[in-house]
Amino acid sequence: MDAFRAQETSGQSSQKTPALPGRVVLVLQGGGALGAYQGGVYQALHEAGIEPDWVIGTSIGAINGAIIAGNEAGQRLERIRQFWERMERKPFWGAEPFAPFGGNLAAQLMTIFGGIAGYFAPNRALAWGLYASVGVENAGFYTIEALRETLRAVVDFNCINSKEPRLTVGAVNVRSGKMHYFDSRAMPIALEHVLASGALPPAFPAIRIDGDPYWDGGIYSNTPIETVFDDSPRRDSVVFAVHMWHAEGPEPESVWQVLNRQKDIQYASRADSHIARQEHIHQLRHIVRELVSRMPQEQRERSEVKEMAGYGCGTLMHIVRLKAPRLDNEDHLRDIDFTSAGIQARWQAGYADTMRMVRRRPWEAPIDPMMGVAVYESDAPDMRGP
Repeated sequence: MDAFRAQETSGQSSQKTPALPGRVVLVLQGGGALGAYQGGVYQALHEAGIEPDWVIGTSIGAINGAIIAGNEAGQRLERIRQFWERMERKPFWGAEPFAPFGGNLAAQLMTIFGGIAGYFAPNRALAWGLYASVGVENAGFYTIEALRETLRAVVDFNCINSKEPRLTVGAVNVRSGKMHYFDSRAMPIALEHVLASGALPPAFPAIRIDGDPYWDGGIYSNTPIETVFDDSPRRDSVVFAVHMWHAEGPEPESVWQVLNRQKDIQYASRADSHIARQEHIHQLRHIVRELVSRMPQEQRERSEVKEMAGYGCGTLMHIVRLKAPRLDNEDHLRDIDFTSAGIQARWQAGYADTMRMVRRRPWEAPIDPMMGVAVYESDAPDMRGP
């Protein structure tokens, strides 16, 4: 990570926080090693003096989010760097020796069979076989005791529970199959909540919270942007939604490419349709508000009208979608590409994409008051370039 340390000389933001049209929300997808892109995103925001008021994450997004929310602003970047330095699988020979022949396959196989120091290790309970009744808290290919220790070193949960910034992490109840968002505004957040959000089956076992087992929220909603729209009370917001998976892609021509494309579609979690649906719902809220405002005052005082008016809303949402680019030689196993080169390339891509958005400041453009939502894509033609 030395290349990224050279990009900043201080642990403090280099600028004063600029005025943005609303609270700053950071929404982070799950994606394993792809989460290094989020580190670059945060570095760019930090250097621009933009600190989140609310962080929402699933899986590795919940882990990165906990590091951000679990430290004072001046320490966040250093802590998130420490985490990703710990995740790096450094080659024994100084460079990836088999890259010209099989990409990162050798390193990925080492991860599959040996785990990642500071994150996960092979589960000895599997010695009894896949059919052994080891309990839901042991039923996984790996254990995450190392991740517990890593997070204890880089996250201060007292800081998280100060609610500045607010932290929300998503996990799925194994029994009910329902998504649950653990929110620091409503309850104390503990290490177990973050681990539950990253307990992706069958790799990792479930985490038990208040008697119920939970799995990674990414298997239900890997881009939980609906949480922002469903918040009560709603507020004007600039939402930086960070995407590591690609809803669109080329037609696969081999089984290996099919596996790659299937994973993209699965974990993109219908982000495009979710945002479009939330745009429509938000527009309806604005319409309700407008219709109620046009009613005579005596009509507005009626209890049934007040109840209907409660569905109205006048908030403005700027959605900044930061989309991680495809890297050369990426494949089905890219989410376990913890090589130094892979982590650094993704971090640098997140930094560059976010810096371009920060310089362009698209959220300064006015929003149609009857729509209430504007979406800006980092890979749109007018967003590319320096």
